[in-house]
Amino acid sequence: MKIAKCGLAVAFTLAFAYWLLAKQQWAAIGAMLEQLPCSVLGLAAVGFLLSYLLRTARVFDEFRHEMRGRFGACLRLVLLHNAAVNIVPFRGGEVAFPVLLGKFFGTPLTRALASLFWFRLQDALVVAVVAVMVWPGLALALRFVGVAALVAFAWALPRWARRPHRSFGTSRLTRLREAFAQSTQHARFGWLWTIANWTVKLAAQAWLLAALLGTSMNTGVAGALGAELAAILPVQGVAGFGTYEAGAAAALLPNGIMLADGLRAALALHLFVIACSVCAGIIALLLPHVRRAAESSESVEVRNP
Repeated sequence: MKIAKCGLAVAFTLAFAYWLLAKQQWAAIGAMLEQLPCSVLGLAAVGFLLSYLLRTARVFDEFRHEMRGRFGACLRLVLLHNAAVNIVPFRGGEVAFPVLLGKFFGTPLTRALASLFWFRLQDALVVAVVAVMVWPGLALALRFVGVAALVAFAWALPRWARRPHRSFGTSRLTRLREAFAQSTQHARFGWLWTIANWTVKLAAQAWLLAALLGTSMNTGVAGALGAELAAILPVQGVAGFGTYEAGAAAALLPNGIMLADGLRAALALHLFVIACSVCAGIIALLLPHVRRAAESSESVEVRNP
């Protein structure tokens, strides 16, 4: 099953690449980017930077006891993880999160995996709520029911995890459930950080997409939301290429944007998102290792009581 999914992902990305090359789309994409003022790109980059800081605050809030004020190390972790997610195929970059948490802060693997699952679940629920609220042609009653169901699920799941349950010894499922319960109760402002992050992230992507297409911000929001919803699909293009663009272009169709125009604009946006994440990751790699600095200061205090 996994091999089949990987094969489909590669085929989808290759088909998208063929469309780009055969239809000579690169020149049109370059023209789109050239027409943008530097102020538009700069404002979008500032929005992505703010999003990185909000994500860091969310991780720092949950692991505040383990991190003990080392926000810089947490920022480094988030930037490296974000870069890995954007460039490593088949969502393999997610592995960076538990690995870096263990390396920087000594966090147990089950705790890190449960937190990653909770973060991604929060992301998916927030994006799903926004999608239900703005989905074109959806009746008001259905919007209300959809949002209520998602909010109820978000409220009930952590309480189910923290509810007393039969232990199955040291089984992996038991350890994961206990770690998940720990994750959901430790973040004081987890939902606030998540909502703030997605507000900024979607706004930055919508702003850039609207500028690329020369259309309204509402249309840009639809495209940005479609691109993010594509990330929930069980089959993803290699590093997201193909599925990201298809999701954005499909969401832009009801707004009168032709499929080819939507694909070109979404690819330009995707490349900008990857460029920002990779640049931020390189900066994080060049920063001094905060843990070593902290350990050095602790050793100095021990030698000089």
